[in-house]
Amino acid sequence: MPANFYPVILAGGSGTRFWPRSRRNRAKQVLALDGDETMIQQTVTRLLPLAPANNIWVVTNDHLSDIIAEQLEGVPAQQILAEPAARNTAPAIGLAAFLLHRTDPDAVLALFPSDHVIADDTAFRKAIEKAVNIAASGDNIVVMGVLPTRPETGYGYVEVGATLDNDKEVLHVRRFTEKPNAERAAEFVASGNYYWNGGMFVWSAQTLVNSLRRFLPRTAALLDKIAAAYGTPEFSERLAELYPQCENISIDYAVLEPRSAAGEDANIFCVRADFGWNDLGSWTALYEHHAAKFESEHPGVNVIEAAGHFELNADGNYVYAPTKFVATIGVKDIVVVETEDAILVTTREHAQDVGKVVKFLSDKKLHALV
Repeated sequence: MPANFYPVILAGGSGTRFWPRSRRNRAKQVLALDGDETMIQQTVTRLLPLAPANNIWVVTNDHLSDIIAEQLEGVPAQQILAEPAARNTAPAIGLAAFLLHRTDPDAVLALFPSDHVIADDTAFRKAIEKAVNIAASGDNIVVMGVLPTRPETGYGYVEVGATLDNDKEVLHVRRFTEKPNAERAAEFVASGNYYWNGGMFVWSAQTLVNSLRRFLPRTAALLDKIAAAYGTPEFSERLAELYPQCENISIDYAVLEPRSAAGEDANIFCVRADFGWNDLGSWTALYEHHAAKFESEHPGVNVIEAAGHFELNADGNYVYAPTKFVATIGVKDIVVVETEDAILVTTREHAQDVGKVVKFLSDKKLHALV
């Protein structure tokens, strides 16, 4: 990999759908949901063969910056940037792009969410290497496309066209579509030429800076002023003053959709993400991820993290109560999560609604539970 490759990890989310384990000061990206390492530690471990730790940047928030710095040994503290206000992914990745463009004009950036699961790290790194080479070769944008397994309405989609230089793993992008309704999602999957947008993008800092100046000029001007102060005593003050003035918009809506309006002439490419990608977006997704390891041998398996457990006529349940003995009797497809101060009881079908609990707690000013 080139020395000018810089992974940028976005870690600013609050992970409300993983309440009560995920809280404002300990969101899901700093939790160990799949093994001993936390989600963000797994992300960095996966990337280290591609880039040294001192090339890694993280964009997070004030609630999580300290714990992330503790968890990511080797990543320079000054490269863990805390947003003073949540402004979605366009300002977040844009901030890193403007900073890196000033320090290394030839920088190639790759954007990675901090909370995804990858089954095959070797295949992942091979795909990223291919994407970096494409991004470094010109004014190109590369998205990692996941072959859809169902008509999911919670993901964006990428429509693809012809292959690039007869490489079946790289395809021209025709357009991006954000989170379609169920009918359109079913049409996309049936067509065979749509991929899920996995939220991982690769581009040169120059390409991203130019795209933001073109499609999001007001925010780009603010980010440019912030970047000009990086490394000086005024940086924190300028970040706190100007960053909240940036538009609250995703990189998909801000850059990818308008640029893809030119179709296959937009120099946007899709690399097939055949490496076992999973966006752990809810307790249901986490259950499915763990259950997949045993499903072929034990259909309807229970996933129970407890000090001990007993099961009788119970199927498809997820229970997290690590200090307790748990008995599941005659129940199916439920989710139970216990922490020191709260207990969640729901079903796998309704686990997507858990974020509404956090809104209720915030509205009631029960901040200790948020």
